[in-house]
Amino acid sequence: MSEVLDLARELISRPSVTPDDAGCQALLGARLARAGFACESLRFGEVDNLWATHGCGAPVLALLGHTDVVPPGPREAWRSDPFVPEVRDGVLHGRGAADMKGSVAAFVVAAERFVGAHPQHPGTLAILLTSDEEGEASDGVRRVAAAFRERGQRIDWCITGEPSSTARLGDLLRVGRRGSLSARLRVNGVQGHVAYPDKARNPIHQAAPALAELVARRWDEGCESFPPTSLQISDVHAGTGANNVIPGELQVRFNLRYNPNWDAPMLEAEVAALLDRHGLDYELRWHRSGEPFHTPDGRLRRVAREVLAGFAGAPPAESTGGGTSDARFIAPLGAQCIEVGPVNASIHQVDEHVSVADLEALPGLYQQLVERLLLGER
Repeated sequence: MSEVLDLARELISRPSVTPDDAGCQALLGARLARAGFACESLRFGEVDNLWATHGCGAPVLALLGHTDVVPPGPREAWRSDPFVPEVRDGVLHGRGAADMKGSVAAFVVAAERFVGAHPQHPGTLAILLTSDEEGEASDGVRRVAAAFRERGQRIDWCITGEPSSTARLGDLLRVGRRGSLSARLRVNGVQGHVAYPDKARNPIHQAAPALAELVARRWDEGCESFPPTSLQISDVHAGTGANNVIPGELQVRFNLRYNPNWDAPMLEAEVAALLDRHGLDYELRWHRSGEPFHTPDGRLRRVAREVLAGFAGAPPAESTGGGTSDARFIAPLGAQCIEVGPVNASIHQVDEHVSVADLEALPGLYQQLVERLLLGER
């Protein structure tokens, strides 16, 4: 087996369901230390974070990843144990194979090869890992970024190893992400008997026009590489379970994915104004997951475009789609951020997997990016 496949299997065998790191970072930190990296453990709450650096000064290039995984679900739903990595027909199966222990293993192997070949390289090569990407994301890179801001830690370029490819390795380059804003809305009514609606106040009926307006609203037309802002209702709950009771409250959850035309305070104010206009008695709680970010065309995108084209056989599509990633916490530090990783078709699914051929190609892909950025154009 190859070096990167061996390491990926070792990581998958550790059941690091978020926020438990299950010893992944200790394993990787010891390995990076042997390669000459200075390793710093940053633990916040129940979350492990690792900051490993080689070299000094600018530019600082960070490889960003996470060692935690989502729960696998019922074992019997998987063809093989999710935490016993298995190669079948040229494909590595196991929880985290694609998201993102494969990329993390490739980061480490690429870093080892790079510093072995260029021990006196200019600038700083860094690897930042967290065990809090798949969960609340409160004590992971969000807290690390706050600590970096306080101590003046600079990051110029950040490559996140999230599974970004769609059909083949390198066919898509993420150059930004939309912002994410979630809400819990409670509309208060008065419970009563359905036969006597005059003695009750139905919060479902009262909220329906407001919710319809929220769903129908065209927030903007998009901008630059970003699609239009969208709002999706993800959960609606009311009632006691009886068909003859008007409920006393309605609970609704919704999420906004938004482009740089907006920020969280602006959207919160717009939604509140709409609810007020409909005269609702309501309570609204917000969770700000992250603001949108975008890396303009320049050296980072140009180098990535050229390297990925060599692997995919054609220039990659450049996108800001998908969900969120921890790059949303690094971008506000002034870093330019991209995301490059394996095919994402099976992430968070039963029988998650990654092609062994793609996995074995990843260290070379990341090493080329590091060399082009830190050693200069070739």
